Amino acid sequence: MADLQYGIACSHVPLIGVGADQNREDDPYFAPIFAGFDWTRQWIMKPENRPDAVILVFNDHASAFSQEIIPTFAIGCADEFQPADEGWGPRPVPVVKNHPELAWHVAENLIMDDFDMTIVNDMPVDHGLTVPLTVMFNKPDSWPCRVVPLMVNVVTYPVPSGERCWKLGESIRRAVDGFNEDLNVQIWGTGGMSHQLQGPRAGLINAEWDRKFLDDMTEDTDRLRKIPHIEYLRETGSEGIEMVMWLVMRGALDPQVKELHRHYHVPASNTALGHIVLENVQ
Repeated sequence: MADLQYGIACSHVPLIGVGADQNREDDPYFAPIFAGFDWTRQWIMKPENRPDAVILVFNDHASAFSQEIIPTFAIGCADEFQPADEGWGPRPVPVVKNHPELAWHVAENLIMDDFDMTIVNDMPVDHGLTVPLTVMFNKPDSWPCRVVPLMVNVVTYPVPSGERCWKLGESIRRAVDGFNEDLNVQIWGTGGMSHQLQGPRAGLINAEWDRKFLDDMTEDTDRLRKIPHIEYLRETGSEGIEMVMWLVMRGALDPQVKELHRHYHVPASNTALGHIVLENVQ
């Protein structure tokens, strides 16, 4: 049977992809950003930790979806997904190879579990998905695992609540546990942390709130599930709502988890960068 033991969360700041693509990882500005992922890059490539498949929870930034079509939750079920052209050409990264059997299994189980998933077979994937792969796996000729893309709308209101995202994670876990193939599966939640990209509060960063959120990934998950949208907006800026995608990841893990690694850095562009690696407690 498939096994899900680890969850990873990280920001997907597009500037991180720019730094990697331009080979600027050792520049003074970028060095502390990438240094925080050194531990994870070494850890994830050990045979006992390396995933066969990753369910990667991300949000689209008007690359695959627009105001014409706004799914709340969507899952990619095609064989592969091309890097998106976000206005300056696609990133020079490998094509994302799906695990379609796992993707269809998860989709079916989520729908039978009363989540109205949108099934997508044509979806260019932007920095929301490719930057996390870069910070974890560097610059391989091909990504070293299969990737099931699961998109959450956090761009156009109304967006799903933290509680709904948590329950989606729980449903994903049940689906993975019932997949009849010997697979090492990980789930990643991306986006955040505090940031606002426009308006009078552009550049807002709330490090105290961010660090409490990171603490409560292991200490007080009930609080995280109940954070209202207005608190995300008030305390973390208009784009901080992306952190509900971390709760999909957390909901897919056991109630008790162990924090293996944490990285928090300000600034990455005009964003607070967060990263955490969690393990189920056996």
